[in-house]
Amino acid sequence: MGGFYLYYKEGTLPADRNSRESKIFVIKPGENLSSIANNLSDQKLIRNKIIFYLVVKRFGIERKIQAGDFRLSPAMDTHEITKALTHGTLDVWVTLIEGMRKEEVAQVVSQNLNIPETEFIKYAREGYLFPDTYLVPKTATAVAVIKIFADNFDRRFNDELKQKARERNLTVEEVVTLASLVEREARFEEDRKKVASVLLRRLEDGIKLDVDATVQYALGYQADEKNWWKKELSLDDLEIDSPYNTYKNAGFPPGPIANPGLAAIKAVIDADPNAPNFYYVSDKSGRLHFAKTLEEHNENIRKYLK
Repeated sequence: MGGFYLYYKEGTLPADRNSRESKIFVIKPGENLSSIANNLSDQKLIRNKIIFYLVVKRFGIERKIQAGDFRLSPAMDTHEITKALTHGTLDVWVTLIEGMRKEEVAQVVSQNLNIPETEFIKYAREGYLFPDTYLVPKTATAVAVIKIFADNFDRRFNDELKQKARERNLTVEEVVTLASLVEREARFEEDRKKVASVLLRRLEDGIKLDVDATVQYALGYQADEKNWWKKELSLDDLEIDSPYNTYKNAGFPPGPIANPGLAAIKAVIDADPNAPNFYYVSDKSGRLHFAKTLEEHNENIRKYLK
């Protein structure tokens, strides 16, 4: 027992009590305790990863360790390290998934950074809050967070993609708008380019887009469903008076209806505007079925929706 006590005590001492340097140590979302201990040991921030593991378990703070980045020093002992990891994060992880509208992004930001949703929405630009996982400063303002998202959009939607868009006679705004429709309509990767092709073909021929997601966007928050996207649209819903209602208005909607990811953006740029399909319908599993003629489309509706 005495030997173990000495081993434990020695293992909790600073890795280098004379060190004056500090390091930024990053914990990824969902990272387990063993991985954290190994990384601390590899970066020479703790003496003994087994003792670190035992300290965390002894005090029951495993679930209190935060994901984010931390300023740590080899001069800190194991107890100071573990305490810092529970509340000393400098930045926090924020994950945006593809197809969120800005109000949904505002909810995520508010939950992680305590920024009021109304403050974020006031400055956010729909379509340009690029879906990704970010390490964001805890003290960042709404404007600063939006800039982080927008800067990432500019990096990912790079000059090469913008040049391809110009060659297709599409502006950045038009690509992002169509990509937001594709993101909401196509659940599966293999359907994205096909949906984009249908939309481009219909635009070229002056046919209304007839996209359900634009109606969902116009309808807004559904209190009974506690969701921003109404699940089942009625015939009355399709008559909503809104410039975003593509069942009533031909051409592009006024702007994006959500924030698309890179795959949806590329699907629009790489789509074939001369593809034969004019229609598609989604079955109960979210699979899309495409048709060249109205007759084929009606048959798909009969087959997959009734």
